[in-house]
Amino acid sequence: MDWFADSFSTVQQWLYESVVQPLAFALGAGNLLELAYDGTGWLVVGLLQIAVMVAVIGPLQRLWPVEPVRDARAVRVDVIYTLIHRLGLFKLVMFFTFENWLEAGIGELRGRGLPTFHLDQLWPGVTDGALVSFIIYLVVFDFANYWLHRAQHRFNWWWALHSLHHSQRQMTMWSDNRNHLLDDVLRDLLFVLLAIFIGVAPGQFVALVAISQLSENFQHANLKIWFGRIGERLWVSPRFHRLHHAVGIGHETPIKGKLSAAGPPQSAKAPSGLSPAAPILPAQDGTGRRAVASGIGLSSAAHEVASVGVKLGGYNFGVLLPWWDLLFGTANFERRFDPTGVRDQVERGRDYGTGFWAQQVQGLKRLVGRA
Repeated sequence: MDWFADSFSTVQQWLYESVVQPLAFALGAGNLLELAYDGTGWLVVGLLQIAVMVAVIGPLQRLWPVEPVRDARAVRVDVIYTLIHRLGLFKLVMFFTFENWLEAGIGELRGRGLPTFHLDQLWPGVTDGALVSFIIYLVVFDFANYWLHRAQHRFNWWWALHSLHHSQRQMTMWSDNRNHLLDDVLRDLLFVLLAIFIGVAPGQFVALVAISQLSENFQHANLKIWFGRIGERLWVSPRFHRLHHAVGIGHETPIKGKLSAAGPPQSAKAPSGLSPAAPILPAQDGTGRRAVASGIGLSSAAHEVASVGVKLGGYNFGVLLPWWDLLFGTANFERRFDPTGVRDQVERGRDYGTGFWAQQVQGLKRLVGRA
């Protein structure tokens, strides 16, 4: 891997000296050169990720798609989200908005005696090896990500933001970064704090983020692929994650008890905006006509949710590893590829916005109960 690290550093240095540094001086930002150099590293990572997406995942989507692309505009909006995040624009805004506050807060905690727990020092000579420590940090981050993801589906205020991610009816490799910006701010701050307090080195943090994001691009891809009975339990596949996005399955948990004509049982309290009694409709194409693509159908689980009460929850929260879903009882390994979207969006036509800014505004309105 030394050759890769050396090549990466060479490209980063060249891009910094040729483009970023002259631009910083031209803008009168010579005092931010250290930040500019770090930002150049993230830019190189983002360009590499996009190259892999276009050269590898894109052709796979064309070879083995789950469904035809019916809404190209929705995909183009997802591309905008990806470029904002992968080319460093979001990180740049985060730095100027939160860096001073974050440093002050961490300094205060350090002053009160909060130490850094270096996980790579658990077993000197073993856990401090580059590969071993990387695997340890990846597992720890994924465990934290699992519970954070469940929280996004557990609390109504957080779901009001996170539901934007699930509102994509035309899921592709570009859909990973389709998030409300406030949702991303909360998530990124939490993981930066985690990285600091468990002693993740900056280079390792970049590698962890880069590999995780690329895997998530693959998981969100319009790909009719699964990893087999054993592989599905080792790493999250496109099929496993698509079930998490499936209408009425991935982000809802059935409440036992049949519905009567009068509505859900007394014990079934559905969250605001969800209709436990309403049927789940098939996917729609770009014209609004109902359609089910070849190979896509509503599962028995979806029909079950249609006949019982539901609450926020769901299945397949694992981001990289399905281990946590297996361990905590949230795994669903059904061998199917269902339509994606949010229940109230599909059944009632709830507006989640079509363009980037409209989606951001609608998310804030949902957060304050105005949409």
